[in-house]
Amino acid sequence: MFKHEKQLLNQLEVKVERPNPQYAVLMQEQLGGGNGELKAAMQYLSQSFRIKDQTIKDLFLDIGTEELSHMEIVAETINLLNGHNVDNTSVGSGEIETHVLTGLSPVLINSSGEPWTANYVTVTGDLVADLLSNIASEQRAKVVYEYLYRQINDKHVKNTIDFLLNREEAHNALFREALNKIKDTGSNMDFGVTEDSRLYFDLSTPGRYFENPNPTAPEFANPRR
Repeated sequence: MFKHEKQLLNQLEVKVERPNPQYAVLMQEQLGGGNGELKAAMQYLSQSFRIKDQTIKDLFLDIGTEELSHMEIVAETINLLNGHNVDNTSVGSGEIETHVLTGLSPVLINSSGEPWTANYVTVTGDLVADLLSNIASEQRAKVVYEYLYRQINDKHVKNTIDFLLNREEAHNALFREALNKIKDTGSNMDFGVTEDSRLYFDLSTPGRYFENPNPTAPEFANPRR
């Protein structure tokens, strides 16, 4: 069950110094892009459906629900940056679809106008693989926010992005902690380590810089607990 609070988040007031329609186009990436907030929300919620460990299930549901609130923050930022005027000449390049179809509503498209797709979402049914995917997803989201942060001088927008960056890092740390708790289960337990896994093929020039890998022994090689 989800509950919508009338205010966005107690920790953050969403505002801008002035309209900036071109930058609103860039922010669309974190609403409907491949590393955006909707992708994260749908990925974590979808992964949670089959998790049997209630503590980790709750973690996925909690973070997924928070990502929905981040969508609202990003959408409100886009609204304020657009200035609520339909005027395609204000956007020098990039996405103009919302000027034609949606009256500048922040819809589920990326910065090039491509629609969001469930192909962005990774669900494997293996908790180790899903957690590794989520850690990578949070890291990629941080990279996008870092790029966005560098391209705006508006102190209020920068404050919003800084908040979202810090929340992505919090999620990253929580997923890493969960991974440590279940690291010897699932795909980490069910597949072995053969001699082939200890080979390194030096196919580059000028030479070799890495030692042969030394994988951890498979869990199933030991008596099951």
